[in-house]
Amino acid sequence: MHLLIVEDEEKLAKALKKGLEMRGYAVDWLQDPEKARSRIILYRNEYDVILMDLMMPGLDGSALTQSVRGEGVETPIIILTARDETQHKVELLNKGADDYIVKPFSFEELVARINSVLRRPKQQQSVVFRAGNIEMDTATRVVRVEGKEVNLTLKEFSLLECFMREPDVVLSREKLFDHVWDFNLLSWSNVLDVHMKNLRKKLATKDNSTYFETVRGVGYKLVTTG
Repeated sequence: MHLLIVEDEEKLAKALKKGLEMRGYAVDWLQDPEKARSRIILYRNEYDVILMDLMMPGLDGSALTQSVRGEGVETPIIILTARDETQHKVELLNKGADDYIVKPFSFEELVARINSVLRRPKQQQSVVFRAGNIEMDTATRVVRVEGKEVNLTLKEFSLLECFMREPDVVLSREKLFDHVWDFNLLSWSNVLDVHMKNLRKKLATKDNSTYFETVRGVGYKLVTTG
């Protein structure tokens, strides 16, 4: 999962970024709300959740949320706010925020709220995906192949989820990088190929009814024949 943090307080932003990366998320961080607005609109399909501070110089979190919603951005937004008044919360939700969390907050609460908005699919999509002989439960983070549980790393799980959401569709290297890693990792790095090699080994079966196909010069496809 790819997250964006929009926060002008450097110490807090770095702590959040480090903690979330340790949980397996790919995380980008921007301090300037105007730059964040441009990034969100331009890469509207690349982020799964946006964490946005309310009190920022210039364009605050409330106005920024309303602005990107006006541009048709549907990415879930969680507002980080120090204000706990009910009316204030109602205003944030009315302007397009999906959730809010009041400072100071525990890191576990933040992760729970992120997982909560991630479970609110656009078309009521189940959190359990099935493709061929593979089954993935995104809530429990369990993957099974032919009914047998397979242990995946955090990055392998995130990568496989991209394919499980779009089986039998060629996914470009750029799309996979954008969803699993942050902007600092170059798309020509071989880290994707290493993870794909590991996924192939872990998900392989005798009949190979479900397998990854390499599309040269483009990316990969999860092929389901069974």
